[in-house]
Amino acid sequence: METGLSFIDLYVTPWLGKLAIALIVFLIGKWVAEHLHKVLSRLLLKSKFDHTLVKFLGHVSYGFLMIAVVLTAVGTVGVNISSLLALIGAAGLAVGLALKDSLSNFAAGVMIIVFRPFKLGDSITASGQSGIVDEIGIFSTHLNTADNQRIIIPNSAVISGIIINATTLPQRRIDLIVSIGVDDSIGKVREVVTTVLAADARILSAPAPMIGVDKLTATTVDIFVRPWVQTGDYFAVRTDLLERLITALGEAGIDIPARPAPIYWQQAPKD
Repeated sequence: METGLSFIDLYVTPWLGKLAIALIVFLIGKWVAEHLHKVLSRLLLKSKFDHTLVKFLGHVSYGFLMIAVVLTAVGTVGVNISSLLALIGAAGLAVGLALKDSLSNFAAGVMIIVFRPFKLGDSITASGQSGIVDEIGIFSTHLNTADNQRIIIPNSAVISGIIINATTLPQRRIDLIVSIGVDDSIGKVREVVTTVLAADARILSAPAPMIGVDKLTATTVDIFVRPWVQTGDYFAVRTDLLERLITALGEAGIDIPARPAPIYWQQAPKD
């Protein structure tokens, strides 16, 4: 008995209908995922979470939400989700083995976010590279150097080595060496240095600056100068202090002798 329905009516039209529904589900789900991501980010920021942690959690949560949206949309078409999940799991295992280095970087990124050895804006040295932390990504950490270069370091390399964070503590000590002649008065040098330090309001009184003899050579006496400053003032004070010390010592008649050039001995060739 003929129904009068064509192949298109029996198969194509229902399939197109399911595809249209799946597309609508995907678009609505994507819209919901984006808004949930924004709401979560705002709530975390209001709770005074670290911006780096908020950004990282936002990316992760949005990724999981989009996976759920895609699976829901695919299920609307009629695909067996259980079989699809099993297939995804098997494919994920194979991909994981092939991308073990990337997964290592991802795990290291999670450790950086959780343990927070540094945050955005910190000045760090990691994996032999120095710069200002501009981005902490899922797989890599981005640094900006003082001469405006971008350094991208895999997170696994960051977390597996020594990390020096120059800005995490509120105060920092400036270490300077002033060389004077052996005939110059150490007491007079101490007086001049103390006056220069006292004239700079950025130098902290507590901890008190330290001034003393560091090393004695045949031609010079090395005096160490170690004042404390706020971390944000470190580089500016260091530069200004060097210039003022040189000027003040010169005006006081204290000569700063030039250091002799190093001598490199070369072994004579054998006959």
